[in-house]
Amino acid sequence: MQIVKTRFGEVEVDPNTVLTFPLGLPGFEPCTRFKLLHEDKPQPKILWLQSLDEPALAFSVVTSELLGVNYQIQLSDEECELLQLEEPDDVTLLLVLARPPEEGDRPISANTQAPLIINSKSRLGLQKTGLQADIVFRNAI
Repeated sequence: MQIVKTRFGEVEVDPNTVLTFPLGLPGFEPCTRFKLLHEDKPQPKILWLQSLDEPALAFSVVTSELLGVNYQIQLSDEECELLQLEEPDDVTLLLVLARPPEEGDRPISANTQAPLIINSKSRLGLQKTGLQADIVFRNAI
C-alpha cells in the first residue's frame, strides 16, 4: 500500500487499483496515474478520478450508464493496443462532470463528447474526443 496526499486528504492506494492513462488526459498530459475514489456508500453515483501525479487535480465522473448515455465507439488498432483491449465487455466508460464557474444555480453537465475509456482488466485508459452519443436521460444525479 502507498499513502498519497490528495485534495481529499491522505488516501491509501493499492498499486493494483491504479488507473494509467499512458497519454495523459487532454490538457493534463503530465498526469498519467489516477485512482477512482468515492463516498462510503453502498452504491455511490459520483466518483472522483484523483490524479496521483498532481494531488490538487481530481475530476468528478459518473458511468455512462448512470445517465443513460450509449455509444457505438470505433477504436483504432492503436487505441486497442494502448488499452491492451481483448474483449469489448472489458470497457468501462466514464463521463467527466463539470459545473460552470458562473454564479447561480447552474446545472452540472457531463462531457458526452469525450468519454474516458477504461479497460477494467488492464486498468489502462484514454479519453476519446469528438464522439456523438445516443442520450436517454434516465436518472438525476
